Amino acid sequence: MTIDDAERLGSVRACAYLRVSTGRQAESDLSIPDQRKQVAAFCKTKGWPLLAEYVEPGASATDDARPEFQRMIERAADGDRPFDVIVVHSYSRFFRDSFSLEMYIRRLAKAGVRLVSITQELGDDPAQVMMRQVIALFDEYQSKENAKHVLRAMKENARQGFYNGSPVPLGYRTEEIEKRGARIKKQLAIDPVEAETVRMIFRLYQHGDAASGPIGIKEITKRLNAAGHRTKRGARFGVGTLHGILTNPVYVGEWTFNKRESKTLRQKPAAEHITIAVPPIIERAAFDAVQSTLKARNPRVEAPRVVTGPILLTGLAVCASCEGGMTLRTGTSRSGKVHRYYTCSACARSGKVACKGRSIRMDTLDDLVVEHLSERLFTTERLTELLASIAGSRAEKAAEVDGRIIALQREATDAEDKLKRLYRMVEDGIAEMDDILKERLTSLRLDRERAQAALDRMRAQMVPTHAIPSGIIEQFGRAMRENIQTGDVPFRKAYLRSVIDRVEVDDATVRIVGDTATLEQAIAGHASRTTDAPGRTFGVRRSVRKWRARKDSNL
Repeated sequence: MTIDDAERLGSVRACAYLRVSTGRQAESDLSIPDQRKQVAAFCKTKGWPLLAEYVEPGASATDDARPEFQRMIERAADGDRPFDVIVVHSYSRFFRDSFSLEMYIRRLAKAGVRLVSITQELGDDPAQVMMRQVIALFDEYQSKENAKHVLRAMKENARQGFYNGSPVPLGYRTEEIEKRGARIKKQLAIDPVEAETVRMIFRLYQHGDAASGPIGIKEITKRLNAAGHRTKRGARFGVGTLHGILTNPVYVGEWTFNKRESKTLRQKPAAEHITIAVPPIIERAAFDAVQSTLKARNPRVEAPRVVTGPILLTGLAVCASCEGGMTLRTGTSRSGKVHRYYTCSACARSGKVACKGRSIRMDTLDDLVVEHLSERLFTTERLTELLASIAGSRAEKAAEVDGRIIALQREATDAEDKLKRLYRMVEDGIAEMDDILKERLTSLRLDRERAQAALDRMRAQMVPTHAIPSGIIEQFGRAMRENIQTGDVPFRKAYLRSVIDRVEVDDATVRIVGDTATLEQAIAGHASRTTDAPGRTFGVRRSVRKWRARKDSNL
């Protein structure tokens, strides 16, 4: 029996679909009650029994990712034919995408169900079908226009430093700042309890606790869950969640809005990002150190076995000829004694065509590196000399940065002065607020905010030049000499990797290569830990696997 036949017999069964776009509308708006009332009155006038109602509070009609909508479509297509028509207030309540609207109308038609709009009653003849399609195109256009204006307003809200309603990161809460009409303006403020959890995560990853060196992501996750700590949503921590916390720049005061497309999550160009200043929880130096460590531990850059394996110089020893890594090889003497060698991996793998190759006994190279670092690098005199050279080069760079800061301060001040003069002219009645003056004010505000944002970034990136006391330098040298000579191999290796980049093995020479800036960072880190917690063990990097081979986690 067709719908027309059912209508003639007076047995048309109806269901209602009611929708609003946002949760805020569902809570405070009168739209859904009004839709329900009008749909019920329409069905009563037609004599259609209203058998079901599907309500979608807070769901966009630009796609079909709506639970109640999908339940209704599946029920409509069931073999028992539960209803004949779906009644909506307008087609925009059903869909705001012209193509999808027609697709679902045809899908319902195959199941013998018709879509009826109580405010846009149209039939099935070609002219009225065309009219329905035109209406759908206007609904789609209006939806996109609304989205454009909403995004523009949200961007301006973000530029003024206010929170736009995305998920609040762990360590923060929202705080009402002011009220503009019916709108309540909010900003992110530090949550004292959660902030301590965030600081603990960074501290464990960078320094560890008093009983160990730095702790990997997986081990920190286990500790947090065992201690009863939970995420912002009350769930247990996972490796991916923890990695997101460690890499989130909001903790140094940089909250970024308009970074990704809302539906596709595709990264937007950097020029469209809006950075909002928020109260920092972690110091910039500590955050940057964590990012460097994360990059160094990334298994795609360097496998965990290189960092935590049982061979002291794995990943550090390289062949001077081909710059390839040196791998372990064993040999047995006539007496039956097994000897272990570092040998060029390129030669061992591809023969002398790749590299002429060289080998050196493992214990010989290990002893040479440890002895020379202990006697020629980790002495108070040598460390003091290196730090002095770093301070000199940094002073030259600081002078350039100071000049740029002065220029930015001048730009921000000039823009502020021009704005004040224009405001004064409007207040005194000298100038009228026409479109040209509005554009000029907007341009000056943008210039001021751009200069101020650049100035804030420059100040945040400035590295304070604090002199490290000679006592701290001596303590660092003594701790390094002890820790590279004694203890488990992975522990000793971690200390070596914290200050040197590679060990080049030539025919008659072994060169130990490192970066003085990295060495200074290690000494400064030792100084801060000594000051904050006397007696705490000096920690260095070690790796914990943070991915799974089957890609079933942390995609």
